[in-house]
Amino acid sequence: MSTQAQKADQFHALHVPGNPFVLFNIWDPGSAKAVAAAGAKAIGTGSWSVAHASGFEDGEHLPRSLAIDNIRRIVSATELPVTIDLESGYGDTPASVGETIALAIEAGAIGCNIEDSLVSDRTLRPIADQVERIRAARKAADAAGIRFFLNARSDVFLATPRDRHNDATVQQAIERARAYAGAGASGLFAPGLADLTLIARFTEASPLPLNIMAGDDTPPLRVLAEHGVARLSHGPRPYRQAMKALEEAARAAFSSI
Repeated sequence: MSTQAQKADQFHALHVPGNPFVLFNIWDPGSAKAVAAAGAKAIGTGSWSVAHASGFEDGEHLPRSLAIDNIRRIVSATELPVTIDLESGYGDTPASVGETIALAIEAGAIGCNIEDSLVSDRTLRPIADQVERIRAARKAADAAGIRFFLNARSDVFLATPRDRHNDATVQQAIERARAYAGAGASGLFAPGLADLTLIARFTEASPLPLNIMAGDDTPPLRVLAEHGVARLSHGPRPYRQAMKALEEAARAAFSSI
């Protein structure tokens, strides 16, 4: 049985630019077991899926206590490393973000996502503010004595319409990646980024391994590998697919009566 510190090291080792691994995001212990049985190398929650599975909307409407209890039960259900989506950290202050990280680590998590947009209106936080939040998260993780993977999510590409993604947008993301790396981030998650030319420009300049979100227009994994991506997350798609299949099965069962 691997220790939490060993799992954290294993998770770090999966992030190899040019050899991306896949996180098929889950929402509870049952979905974690299913994905682990399919051959996953690590388990990761998606906040949208966890919230909706529990009857809440995304955006930190799911109470922090429930999110932490959920991750504790997921960790108990698998031997794989488990990372948790903590949205923007469940706190208005850097200190409260650090407290959230400490709770996640105590529950068994070896990594997390922390996003740089405000929960209230999805606008981007000033870089300096987000840097302080990441520093607090790193300080809490270091105090726990594990190599916690702090995946700094930047919503630059979500805040900008897809048809306006360009070199300037990439430069904004790179500026944030450099600042977040200096504050202790381990990786950079850029949901909304899908253009291969822009992906390549980002991976060439970023000091952090790049995590892409799967979407309808996401290039194949081998192509993402050729452009330097280190991780592909599926976000809410697995939950939506599972619920669609459940609805269709129920509809078929009801129609056969």
